[in-house]
Amino acid sequence: MKKVIANKEVDVNEEGYLVDFKQWDQEIGKTLAEELSISMTDKHWEVIDYIHDKYQNEEPLSIRGIKKSGVINIKEFYSLFPGGPLKKATLIAGIPKPKSCI
Repeated sequence: MKKVIANKEVDVNEEGYLVDFKQWDQEIGKTLAEELSISMTDKHWEVIDYIHDKYQNEEPLSIRGIKKSGVINIKEFYSLFPGGPLKKATLIAGIPKPKSCI
């Protein structure tokens, strides 16, 4: 289905995740974060960049992988993206929800 995010029409699934990563840009990510009441900082973007790298290399994402990434510790990850950090971070990043998320 179509949704307008940051004045751009994009395709999303029923959960609001972008269907086509090519439609994502930083402005869309920022708008999605605002909808989740998250104010993006440099650390947030660092995590989003890490997620993009993993996605583009077709590596599965998991909380355990984030923990081992060296980019962020788990406590900080949960504080940056409260209430389901992997789900929220991947939604902001414009990639499909990881299979490890319920």
